[in-house]
Amino acid sequence: MEKETTIYDIAKGLGVSPATVSRALNNSPVVNKETRQKVFDTATEMGYRSNMFASNLRRKRTHTLGVIVPRLNSHFMSSVIAGMEKVANEAGYNLLISQSLETAKKEAANVMAMFNSRVDGLLVSLAYNTEDISHFSPFIKKGIPLLFFDRVAEHPKCTSIVIDNMQAAHKATSHLVAQGCTNIVHITGNLKRNVYADRLKGYKYALIDNELPFDDSFIISNDLSEEAGMEAAGEILKMNPLPDGVFVANDACAVGCMKILKQAGISIPKDIAIVGFNNDPVSRVIEPNLTTVNNPGHKMGEVAVRNLIIHLDGFSDIVAMNTITLNSELIIRESSLRKG
Repeated sequence: MEKETTIYDIAKGLGVSPATVSRALNNSPVVNKETRQKVFDTATEMGYRSNMFASNLRRKRTHTLGVIVPRLNSHFMSSVIAGMEKVANEAGYNLLISQSLETAKKEAANVMAMFNSRVDGLLVSLAYNTEDISHFSPFIKKGIPLLFFDRVAEHPKCTSIVIDNMQAAHKATSHLVAQGCTNIVHITGNLKRNVYADRLKGYKYALIDNELPFDDSFIISNDLSEEAGMEAAGEILKMNPLPDGVFVANDACAVGCMKILKQAGISIPKDIAIVGFNNDPVSRVIEPNLTTVNNPGHKMGEVAVRNLIIHLDGFSDIVAMNTITLNSELIIRESSLRKG
């Protein structure tokens, strides 16, 4: 392996002191412009790489933010990360991104890796089965800012960024009722996660507000994958009588469900009206196009990083606003429209 070039190698090659090289590389006005240019040119020729990590440690900042998401192959999470990247790059920060693959064990390992990498702050959307959040203790004890987004945990020293999932689900379910649906199935995820628990509450409150009974057998819980949606459709087809509406807690699962129902000869929305959640691109590809809730992932990412950096720069305390709630919107398309 070729030896890493150091400032001492550059100094020897130019016949100047290592201190002069260091100052020149840091663009110090103490070193004249001509010498600075010579140092830059020689450093480039010799393949010198600045050890930004060591330099930043001396300043007690790495300008790196850790991000842990459940899965990277989610359009919603990709949108969140894009929003984070935009704000982080503008502010001179880098993102260190990892995925928990929906397991608490992997999430805990990622948290320690982020801690040991000395990230300036950590942004997390919790894994599917995380119950105990003690693995975040090193960050909380050290006072390193910790911010949860979308799938959040309540902690007095952490900020959470969410949409009003209960209100969004209430709107989605009420829309189905307004289209004439009276027997509405809800397909949901792990109810230990705030997003799914709140969407279930919104569904229930919409039934109550519209004087419709709640039937526990109309709740189908799974991992909300497209495959799970296909399996859920099989369960729906066994129901007697068939439901006339389905509200699904994400779009991928809703699309899987729609595919199987259509194959079974069910007309959507005439026989069963369907609403999803997140406004993924697939919602505009499936026929009929899927009514869904727009979950503003890009904005969520922007707001998350902006709040973290404002805290790091000392302009505000991240725990001053324990929960930040963003607006969502019901986007009505053909999959649920039974009335003009």
